[in-house]
Amino acid sequence: MQIYDFDCSTHSGEPFNLRALRGQVLLVVNVASQCGFTPQLKELEDLYRRYRDQGFTVLGFPCNQFARQSPESATAFCTFSEREYGVTFPLMEKVKVNGAEAHPLFVELRRQAPGVLGSTLIKWNFTKFLVGRNGRVIRRFGPRDGAEEIRPDLEAALEVPFSV
Repeated sequence: MQIYDFDCSTHSGEPFNLRALRGQVLLVVNVASQCGFTPQLKELEDLYRRYRDQGFTVLGFPCNQFARQSPESATAFCTFSEREYGVTFPLMEKVKVNGAEAHPLFVELRRQAPGVLGSTLIKWNFTKFLVGRNGRVIRRFGPRDGAEEIRPDLEAALEVPFSV
């Protein structure tokens, strides 16, 4: 299954067409406003600006499942991210990433790229999934992994042409 098969919405509740991103390399991240990793929003924005013209997009999904570190609405999270970190990449609806109410996109991402010791659960905010141009997960990155850890796999993925 490809990630383009799932429905999602923007931070303002508007439908977001993942199919429009077919052929791009994506970094899907569960984000939070009050986490020790929140400054990674700047690094993610820097990656987005550096590589977007090569077919790269970051998708940030606010999530309040981990120590309630993102209690605000998705719209308020968007305002915060733009103001504090200059975020321009798409910020999406607020989601759950684990449990019975987990967003189906994250269920699929977890299935395609289990974590340490095969666990599919997401352990914390800022878990990142690098998705190739074919809509399949290339690699899962942990919350501590920043731009320098992501860049080699991202650049390799950008070199792969899209084929149906």
